[in-house]
Amino acid sequence: MKMKKKLLCAAGIILTGLGAVGAVVPLLPAFPFLMGAMFCFARSSDKMNAWFLNTSLYKNHLESYVKKRAMTIKTKLTLSTSLTMAMAIGFFAMQRIPVGQIILVIVWLFHILFFFFGIKTLKVETTADVPPQVD
Repeated sequence: MKMKKKLLCAAGIILTGLGAVGAVVPLLPAFPFLMGAMFCFARSSDKMNAWFLNTSLYKNHLESYVKKRAMTIKTKLTLSTSLTMAMAIGFFAMQRIPVGQIILVIVWLFHILFFFFGIKTLKVETTADVPPQVD
């Protein structure tokens, strides 16, 4: 395996770990780490890419976006909430830098607009939508 592929594979493993932590910790968003892991694995190893595509992390957090370019409202809210909390920490840390605060607010607004108006929203199928089976 070439050095570039080894580095991409190692980066994919690290990003998968960060994504797993982000799936549990509300302040750390899982989505960008898992997207990075998918990118790294796709360019490094077919075996690692196949493994990643079969993980529950991928299926729960990325599959709908990758296949349909859409997310459920729950996913959108989770991602937006964690990013908002992270940006709020940065905002309050920059109290002496008003230009930095303004830039963070602008980035946050574009993020919210993109997530809720730029990405389609999937409807979650409930059990009430599924007709009962007759035996």
